[in-house]
Amino acid sequence: MNFPKRLAAVATLSFAVSTAASAQPKEGASQTVQMTVQAGDPKLQISKHIYGHFAEHLGRCIYGGFWADKDSKAPQQGRIRMDIVEALKKIKVPNLRWPGGCFADTYHWRDGVGPTAQRPKMLNMWWGNNLEDNSFGTHEFLELCNLLGTEPYLAANVGSGTVQEMAGWMEYLNSNDDTPLVLERRKNGHPEPYKVTWWGIGNESWGCGGNMTAEYYTDVYKRYATFAHNYPASPGLKKIVSGANGDDAHWTETCMKNIPLNQMWGLTLHQYTLPTGSWTGSKGSATNFDEAQYFNTLKNCLKMEAVVTKHAAIMDKYDKDKKVALLVDEWGVWTDVEPGTNPGFLYQQNTLRDALVAGTTLNIFNNHCDRVRGANLAQAVNVLQAVILTEKDKMLLTPTYHLFDLYQVHQDAQYLPLQFSSPDYAVGNDKIPALNASASKDAKGAVHISLVNLDPNKALKLETALAGVSWKNVTGRILTSAKINDYNTFDKPNNVKLAVFSGAKKRGDKLAVELPPKSVVVLELK
Repeated sequence: MNFPKRLAAVATLSFAVSTAASAQPKEGASQTVQMTVQAGDPKLQISKHIYGHFAEHLGRCIYGGFWADKDSKAPQQGRIRMDIVEALKKIKVPNLRWPGGCFADTYHWRDGVGPTAQRPKMLNMWWGNNLEDNSFGTHEFLELCNLLGTEPYLAANVGSGTVQEMAGWMEYLNSNDDTPLVLERRKNGHPEPYKVTWWGIGNESWGCGGNMTAEYYTDVYKRYATFAHNYPASPGLKKIVSGANGDDAHWTETCMKNIPLNQMWGLTLHQYTLPTGSWTGSKGSATNFDEAQYFNTLKNCLKMEAVVTKHAAIMDKYDKDKKVALLVDEWGVWTDVEPGTNPGFLYQQNTLRDALVAGTTLNIFNNHCDRVRGANLAQAVNVLQAVILTEKDKMLLTPTYHLFDLYQVHQDAQYLPLQFSSPDYAVGNDKIPALNASASKDAKGAVHISLVNLDPNKALKLETALAGVSWKNVTGRILTSAKINDYNTFDKPNNVKLAVFSGAKKRGDKLAVELPPKSVVVLELK
């Protein structure tokens, strides 16, 4: 989790987009947008890991979320909630980051292994000063990942831990030799190595992970990375550098300049969307907002394009072959907490606006897939822009969940570049691009185009040419609702949901689309 020091600067954005809508366009709909889907490079894929998620010991993400309360009647295996597991399996969650966030740099893994009754308790100083009983530890997390069929992404404690502690965790999980740590793992119920390859070396080392300078952190990182060992049972360790806060170019420049490329697989970036744009005072309500606040949220979301572009350009200076992945492993909408809830639990509702932010952000990542090869929405359950909310034994899927359901078609698909000029969406004297999009071709040859219309008042018409694509039929699904601040509740869990989209047709050799206001559409062409 993130205590940012500064916000990214506003930048000029250029998008490649395509679409237009379902239903009837309103009066005043803009001119037809001409768009081209290009063939692209067959070797360039949209990594499935862009669609990753995040589970921190924060609020009710773990306890009361993934890890059921002892008296819960929700379906579970052990204490892992299986309704949550099945929902996340449906959207093919590719990786899950744990245990933090800020929590990671006060977490000592030995406290979370062995018989549950013997595990020491600790104070979660970052999030509400709650007592952490460590009943959900390493084995429980990796069992969760096994049930999900997802890649575990562990964050090592650099802020308050030691090199020996991190190296021991790796040995405990990945070695198959008869060392004391391996014997302990076997005694704790897992004879075979876990083969965990994704390892974050610290978290937000510029902030809650130690308030380090970039120069100091890179020296610390190199020391830790030296002792991050590849065991024969689990080769190919992916060492991940704790990267920049927002548009902090100096941090990225220092990491890329000081750390040898062979010592890092990835470099992280944290960038949140705040409705008000301010970390002091109110960040804005999750549900009670007007069009001006809606517009400001989307404008702040679109800064991601400039931030990613800036960091990618710095990385290109030192890594022309793009061997190092950029991982945006914390992103999403951060609002004020829901009234009456614990301020340290970061519980917020999730509206259609959040789904539009998620679709826009993922389009940006898709369009930068040459460098962005991983990302983690913050967070999976009950925290910030969650895809799932729970209330005791009840569970609901948020609009952002449905967005990830729509976009899963892009996972590991060939990237297809788009060309188009977006109409403006204006409020007062300010304006942003109304349309953003991304496209891909899957292993079976089907082309998918994801289109986001941010304008809540106007439909968009698109006419799209597809270079070198042979197709006969188009189908689609849409995510929209009557109001920009519509959301799902435990009484009305299907208020915002996916629907069949019938506003796309083949017209000659082109694709004609009418894209409704405030909507996300994903089309499939076969």
